Amino acid sequence: MTENTRLSAIAERYDLILCDVWGVIHNGVRATPGVADALTRFREKGGAVVLITNAPRPAWSVKAMLDRLNVPDTVSDAIVSSGDVTRALLREREGQRMFHLGPGRDISLYEDLTFVEAGKDDADFVLCTGLYDDTTETPDDYRAMFDTLLARKTPMLCANPDVVVERGDTLVYCAGALADLYEDMGGEVLTVGKPHGTIYDAAIATGEAALGGKSVDVSRVLAIGDSVRTDLNGAAGKGIDVLFITDGIHAAESDALEKLFNDAKARPVGTAVSLAW
Repeated sequence: MTENTRLSAIAERYDLILCDVWGVIHNGVRATPGVADALTRFREKGGAVVLITNAPRPAWSVKAMLDRLNVPDTVSDAIVSSGDVTRALLREREGQRMFHLGPGRDISLYEDLTFVEAGKDDADFVLCTGLYDDTTETPDDYRAMFDTLLARKTPMLCANPDVVVERGDTLVYCAGALADLYEDMGGEVLTVGKPHGTIYDAAIATGEAALGGKSVDVSRVLAIGDSVRTDLNGAAGKGIDVLFITDGIHAAESDALEKLFNDAKARPVGTAVSLAW
């Protein structure tokens, strides 16, 4: 494993990059300097870049946030989000009674689909996109709600496996933290997004299309991310190399990264504080 790896040092090994968004390209408040330049240069040399994110929203909504942060279009060929994969599953459930557990900003995930709005007492399933207020709440605040849902054996569909994410200089809880608690309490959970293979299959297929239909072997694919749980484990599970960004959600654990990698039983090909060419 090479430390302080620059993308230019390893770029020739790869045809396709699957790049995480939150924690690599931006921290929820501002874009990370140098990242847009690095991804743009990779594409200029003939490679393709697909942004792969656990955001529980459609790709167009992710793109709108990148626009607000002044991230140029040149960073990628396409975006594949957990929200996109979740929508395919939601279409199979249209007509059912759905309880949405999450903030109002996530309604774009299903607003054009047909569901019966339900509460925790009568839902056929729970769509979990996050905490109602991730600035003040913790997963423990949801135990009483989960007791009610569990009494009816209500299944949960989690649209974002992330446990925490950066927002500026702080970490806030995500839907994955609620899904973990629900499962620990005995609930049935179907989780979509990294580290699960479906989103990688979709992202690779999208990347191959961007390369003119060229088939890309996984040995020529590089994942870039900042989470051991989702980015490192997910890519490793598909046989994909990882460039690990250390100044993300594990920034406070920088002295313990070696242990984290050992515990994960997966090692990146390199690490960098932030992505640079």
